[in-house]
Amino acid sequence: MLKCASLYTFELDSPELALEEIKTQLAEKIVLQKNTVGIVMCHPEFILSGILQHIGENLPFDLAGVTTSSQCVNDEVGEQILTIFVMTSDDVQFVAGITESVEEDVENPVQVAFGKVPPGMVGGPKLILAFPPLLIQYAGEAYIRAFEKVAPNVPVYGTLAVDDNVDFRDSQTIYRDTCSKNAMSYVLCYGNINPRFIVGSLPLEKTLPFKGTVTKSSGPFVQTINDISSYKYFEGIGAAKHGILSESYLFVPFAIHQKQRSDYDGIPVIRVLTTFTEEGAAIFRGDVDEGSTFTMLNNNDSDILDNSKQNAEQINKLEDVAGAMLFSCIIRRMVTIHPNSVAELQNVRNSISPNIPFMMGYAGGEICPTSIRDGVPANRFHNHSLIILVV
Repeated sequence: MLKCASLYTFELDSPELALEEIKTQLAEKIVLQKNTVGIVMCHPEFILSGILQHIGENLPFDLAGVTTSSQCVNDEVGEQILTIFVMTSDDVQFVAGITESVEEDVENPVQVAFGKVPPGMVGGPKLILAFPPLLIQYAGEAYIRAFEKVAPNVPVYGTLAVDDNVDFRDSQTIYRDTCSKNAMSYVLCYGNINPRFIVGSLPLEKTLPFKGTVTKSSGPFVQTINDISSYKYFEGIGAAKHGILSESYLFVPFAIHQKQRSDYDGIPVIRVLTTFTEEGAAIFRGDVDEGSTFTMLNNNDSDILDNSKQNAEQINKLEDVAGAMLFSCIIRRMVTIHPNSVAELQNVRNSISPNIPFMMGYAGGEICPTSIRDGVPANRFHNHSLIILVV
């Protein structure tokens, strides 16, 4: 049986006091079983202050995770906070680690990491938790493909590192007391674990009157829409001018129907358009397959808050819930930041039953299956979404 607990600290001055707070909560909330791992998220200040290093060196289990901008657990909501989601079990085994640098290649570092899995693991992993760095050269699908190559038909869930800078320059991945801007931390879960997934995106019925078909693309680069230059398409509908996106369209999400994919399950993924190349190609924050159709979605704070509440409440309806992890796109925070910078976090915290341990933080891109059919997960990379893992 899997058991979970959520821990936190706001302490930024004293590593010893921060560790004491974490250990006290740990002793009060949960009895550790044979196998334990902690998913850690923190504001970058906890790295600079040495707090994260001290905690990572002195807890009796591995930590893996990322930096984020703000987050919440059952007890608290905050911006400069460190949280740990503890999973412990006698019949689930955890292998945590960090890859070599993925700046030049993703697949080989993942293969090397899997080669280090200790003997004695029964079968393959039942769940992969992935915490990649936010690197401009990759869409999130690169990390999914790397894991699927060495562990096919395994659900992959996770978040890219982020922080509260506009350029995310302080974002890092975390493993134990080690932090990195170019390596990916991860947790492989083996044994008796029952992961369930919820993907919360904006209501598809609230669309803007613009649709299109991607007629030429390569990864996140969309060269033509409806057989014309992508820039010309967006200029024609008033969404772009002088080579850039119009300000009112900066955070407009797109529901992409990836109909060319052999494993397409009919559930669209959300993409955000970031900029254009000099040649007029649109660059999205994730792969957009050639032949896909898209719908532009309306985007306001009340829609996001309603969406997060409805999806968080679904956790309460499930059976045999030990805990939950939730990651929401950083753009959702940007949309809801005024007048309350933690509005979505508070909304989720008030929606989840208090007896279900959980952690929630913001993501630089979300990794989560849209469905699992006949044991085969449709692993997807998302933008502008709230993803939920229930264990």
